[in-house]
Amino acid sequence: MAAFVPACGAWVRRATAAPRGVTGSGVASSFAGTAALGKGSFGGSPVAGAAHGVSLVSRPVRMQQAGLFTSSKPADRRITAPPATSKKVMKVVYVVLEAQYQSSMSAAARAINANEEANLSLDVAGYLLEELRDPENYAQFQKDVADANVFIGSLIFVQELAERVTAAVEPHRERLDACIIFPSMPEVMRLNKLGTFNMSQLGQSKSAIASFMKKRREESGASFEEGMLKLLRTLPKVLKYLPTDKAQDARSFMLSFQYWLGGSPTNLENFLLMVAEKYVDAAPGSESMSTKEVVAPEVFPDTGIWHPLAPRMFEDLTEYLTWYEKEHCPLANLTSSSPTVGLVMQRTHMITGDDCHYVSLVSELEAGGARVIPVFAGGLDFSLPVNAFFFHPGTQEANVDVVVSLTGFALVGGPARQDHPKAIEALSRLDRPYLCALPLVFQTTEEWKESELGLHPVQVALQVSLPELDGALEPVIFAGRDGKTGRSIPLQDRVVALSRRALKWANLRRKKVQDKKIAITVFSFPPDKGNVGTAAYLDVFGSVHKVLQGLAREGYSVGDIPETSEELLEQVVHDKEARINSPELNVAYRMPVSEYEEVCTFSEKLHENWGPPPGHLNTDGTNLLVYGKHFGNVFVGVQPSFGYEGDPMRLLFSKSASPHHGFAAYYAYLENVWGADAVLHFGTHGSLEFMPGKQVGMSGACFPDKLIHTIPNVYYYAANNPSEATIAKRRSYAATISYLTPPAENAGLYKGLKELSELVASYQSLKDTGRGPAIVNSIVDKARICNMDRDVALPDGDTKDLDAEERDNIVGKVYVKLIEIESRLLPCGLHTVGRPPTAAEAVATLVNIAALDRPEEEIVGMPRLLAASVGRDIDDVYAASDAGKLADVELLYQITTACREAVTALVKNSTNEDGRVERVQKFDLGAIIAAQMGRRTPWSAALAENGFPDVEETDLKPLVSYLEFCLEQVVADNELGALVAALEGKYVMPGPGGDPVRNPDVLPTGKNIHALDPQSVPTSAAVDSAKVVVDRLLERQRLDNGGNYPESIALVLWGTDNIKTYGESLAQVLWMVGVRPLADALGRVSKLELIPIEELGRPRVDVVVNCSGVFRDLFINQMALLDRAVKMAAEADEPPEVNFVRKHALEQAEELGVTVREAATRVFSNSSGSYSSNVSLAVENGGWEDEQQLRDMYMSRKGFAFNSDKPGVMEVKPELFRSSLSKVEVTFQNLDSSEISLTDVSHYFDSDPTKIVAQCREDGKKPVAFIADTTTANAQVRTLSETVRLDARTKLLNPKWYEGMMASGYEGARELSKRLRNTMGWSATSGDVDNWVYEDANETFMADEEMQKRLLELNPNSFRSMVTTLLEANGRGYWETSEENIDRLRELYQEVEDRIEGVE
Repeated sequence: MAAFVPACGAWVRRATAAPRGVTGSGVASSFAGTAALGKGSFGGSPVAGAAHGVSLVSRPVRMQQAGLFTSSKPADRRITAPPATSKKVMKVVYVVLEAQYQSSMSAAARAINANEEANLSLDVAGYLLEELRDPENYAQFQKDVADANVFIGSLIFVQELAERVTAAVEPHRERLDACIIFPSMPEVMRLNKLGTFNMSQLGQSKSAIASFMKKRREESGASFEEGMLKLLRTLPKVLKYLPTDKAQDARSFMLSFQYWLGGSPTNLENFLLMVAEKYVDAAPGSESMSTKEVVAPEVFPDTGIWHPLAPRMFEDLTEYLTWYEKEHCPLANLTSSSPTVGLVMQRTHMITGDDCHYVSLVSELEAGGARVIPVFAGGLDFSLPVNAFFFHPGTQEANVDVVVSLTGFALVGGPARQDHPKAIEALSRLDRPYLCALPLVFQTTEEWKESELGLHPVQVALQVSLPELDGALEPVIFAGRDGKTGRSIPLQDRVVALSRRALKWANLRRKKVQDKKIAITVFSFPPDKGNVGTAAYLDVFGSVHKVLQGLAREGYSVGDIPETSEELLEQVVHDKEARINSPELNVAYRMPVSEYEEVCTFSEKLHENWGPPPGHLNTDGTNLLVYGKHFGNVFVGVQPSFGYEGDPMRLLFSKSASPHHGFAAYYAYLENVWGADAVLHFGTHGSLEFMPGKQVGMSGACFPDKLIHTIPNVYYYAANNPSEATIAKRRSYAATISYLTPPAENAGLYKGLKELSELVASYQSLKDTGRGPAIVNSIVDKARICNMDRDVALPDGDTKDLDAEERDNIVGKVYVKLIEIESRLLPCGLHTVGRPPTAAEAVATLVNIAALDRPEEEIVGMPRLLAASVGRDIDDVYAASDAGKLADVELLYQITTACREAVTALVKNSTNEDGRVERVQKFDLGAIIAAQMGRRTPWSAALAENGFPDVEETDLKPLVSYLEFCLEQVVADNELGALVAALEGKYVMPGPGGDPVRNPDVLPTGKNIHALDPQSVPTSAAVDSAKVVVDRLLERQRLDNGGNYPESIALVLWGTDNIKTYGESLAQVLWMVGVRPLADALGRVSKLELIPIEELGRPRVDVVVNCSGVFRDLFINQMALLDRAVKMAAEADEPPEVNFVRKHALEQAEELGVTVREAATRVFSNSSGSYSSNVSLAVENGGWEDEQQLRDMYMSRKGFAFNSDKPGVMEVKPELFRSSLSKVEVTFQNLDSSEISLTDVSHYFDSDPTKIVAQCREDGKKPVAFIADTTTANAQVRTLSETVRLDARTKLLNPKWYEGMMASGYEGARELSKRLRNTMGWSATSGDVDNWVYEDANETFMADEEMQKRLLELNPNSFRSMVTTLLEANGRGYWETSEENIDRLRELYQEVEDRIEGVE
């Protein structure tokens, strides 16, 4: 029997039941329209058909043209008093953040106007906050306010719009009869005026009460808001009996707030009547405006349970369940064994009658066989109903299987403040999957559907980013908005998708472990190169093997697990020499085209890009092939590739193509053929989340949504990559689980570099003897042999002709470079999930944690403590060492060594005989007492032995305690535990992603990774760090450029980097143009201030900012901040010689025939839903003819301009992009973490515009390329070529690194191949790779027969790739070498090719 769905009677009853402001229209399709404005301040006719029969004539969508996301019309909600009336007309203007009050306000106003007996009628003009971005709308708003009696505002929390509201209302505040503002930004709240009551001193009062209230808010967080709601209910009753006007006016304000929170048409009608009666002058001769008695506010429960078919709201769980189980469940065909979904809702939608989307979801869930407990809160602390109603009465046992929040907000707190720890505490106690779906707030349905961007940036910041900090999953858009009525509209396909996904999560909790089917999905990128099982820093097959063993222990049916990870690899790949497009990979399933077209509902949409199935990828010509291997109920499958990596023409497209048939068949197989209960994507990262579609807020037409469809998606993601993990969360609905990056070690020295270091040590001990000059000559010769002559200015002649100080400086500068190489951190080997680092492996991470000052934690870094103990400031030591002062180079080396030894001693203190940390031995009071008695702690003793005996134990205590805490986190292990929890339908604890050195809260891994609140960056600390880097960059360039500053710098902004550094590169851009970011009253960075040239002390430097696709997705509001900053500088009335931004904008305005403001567009990225320039794909696959083709890819894909005046679209602006690049003199990128450097990933060269700038410039001059390295406490600015050399010396050519990689076998050999290929990528985009790098790589890997043999055995395809890369580098002119070397490489290529093809 089908479940009972209240689709007819219930819908009609709910749509017509009081209170309702607009009948019928709430369920109609919405239609966006143009912003046609009424003439005069309150002119125009009443809304056509507003009361009955809304017109459904479609109006053109203007969003694509204006990009403002608000094609709804304020004129649609304008209500005018009846014509020729003798009644007093009260003119009301209101502005609200969310649209659900619109219908209630309209109904209230019409009810008053329809009252024949009252001496009052209303003119009402309503605005949604986002509509005020439109200049025409804002102009009309200003006119309306100027002619109004009453102004009402609510939830005005967007800073720049709060400023607009204040600017429009403040001049009229004293004239207005009433100005009533409900919770909003402080500057808007200060507009409040109701009789003698006002808030003009809000935030400025020094009274004891104000101080007490502020302290209570800080201490209590969200519970403070709940306390205020209780106070709001009781205080008016008390104030009623106080005779003073002030008390009565204060009471009126609080009653107004009660009416507003009540939200129903009746409440808002009485609210307007009360304001009119008490504060708006009556018409001459009339005694009263209204003969209708003003009724007290109707009060609704603060928390409760609501069901569309229930007779009332319930405040008691038992009462609800009694009604639900006895009366409703039998009709709905539900039983006590049905899965139960907990829904969290906003009370305002119910009491304003804007609840059709709630009704639809409840109906869909029940039709799908689920019981529901739909709870609500009147305030913004939704943990209260969660705690009250989602547990069996009197127990700690949850009564729901999954929770879906429909509020859009964080669980505790609204748009202003959040209490994430309280939310996490409640959700951890509940321990159920927490999904957070949302209705459109700032867009109409049509705008969202038409938008490539997807969800409005403000809503992303408030209602996607913030819930993620609570651990929320799956930001599915389940309701649209009608532009005419403002009502929410259920999006039926999205409601169905959300319902099915929620039930799949519930199924994971309820299904027997041995019956669950889990699809582990590994990646292969780039294809056809022995790359099955690619993932950043991860030993994929070793980890999959561990996971299979872990699942077996939990009772999953896993069949016969191979004995070793190597055997597992063989069974999946079938042959290590397999190519991705051949049947050599193990074929798990052959899918006939007829079956494919049946199980893949969108296959026809792929024909445009790929033709009819089966196509040419993942096919044997007849069937579509699914690669992988089944182990019982666990499938280890290989995700197909994008499909266009090797096709230069496809790579030139400015927007990405759809997935190919083989890709679609893989996910259709998992869901509809094999019947996976969950998919586990294994490692950073695959292709699913980067498929075309909206940026955030997927529709059913977006390919990530189509592909993952209803399967719960669990995703192992590297802890240091929160930005791309966030893309996976938002675009493919992934529950991400962090894994640790490999343990870091110091690079050390080897071969000639080690010999050079020994010579330096000899010089230090013998320099004052007669042998000093001879040793310096040897140092110079050896430095040349080690190719350091481009890093250090080496003398040509005999150094005996130099004085002692000059010789010291030469040796000091060589020494600095050696220390730079030796101390550089590099990840060694690959991480295996479920295998935490040993104590020894944790040391290098802790040394770097110890090096940083942490003022927010009141912790002084160890280098600063050690320097202070010998009477020096560490910043002075850094500066002198950088300059090559030999004594300070040596002192810094001693400090670094002592830090390392002290941390090693601290770790050894807690290490067991197996070399692991089971329990950290804490630094305590006894240690301090022991120190006072003359006994040193192990770390203090280590410092003394290394030359720093005077560091006080009490000074060390805060740092040591912090390091002990960090040690516990580093060696903790919850990666497998978190996976098991997710697959059992439990809550996975959220945690930040990023660099564990900068932010140890990233540890332990096994957390549901989130990014950060994008509105919190850049922080003040990031601004300070940015100044240091920019000042060093500009000063270095000034000294190299005849005293002239660069006029324009091209930068790249990365998502992960800005999360890790809290916005340092954002702040760098702002400091270059001379603009200071400021926080608003809520701590959000949303304001800007132009720094005077006198204070800046230099010209404003122009910028061209190219944002990665991931940065665009995560920080679009900060892109607006950058665009506003550049335009602020361009429009400053300053001479061009001190303002290069203005200078270039004026030139471009004339050149391109545009305004100066448009000419100042400097923020670019990909089109929405596209990522990368595709240069990296071309380089990785060798499928490019010449560099011009690479440049065309870059210009085609990266030239989409962002405009803060029209934030809704990314507009392609090729002429403006090229013109801006033609002014560039410097290109610049940042390295922020030791884990990822220039050649570790292809992203960096993919976005490098160095040669492109040279082509754009009229003089053809190549810009100087710089890299900022903030991986240590002593930030460095190096040229690109210096950085590539450092990378080559510390990784690719370093035996410590490549032997560590080769110890990881198949995957490790692939890492070598990748580094070499990425090095060639830099040759292609910048030309800044020295010839000796290729020469030494050839010598290390190709000339050594033993090395050849090892690589061939480990991964023949990767070895072939290395041979190919060197041949290609020579063929493209990047490497000059002997014919002997080239002949050997050709022979090797043929040999490995024969091996792969099976030729004896």
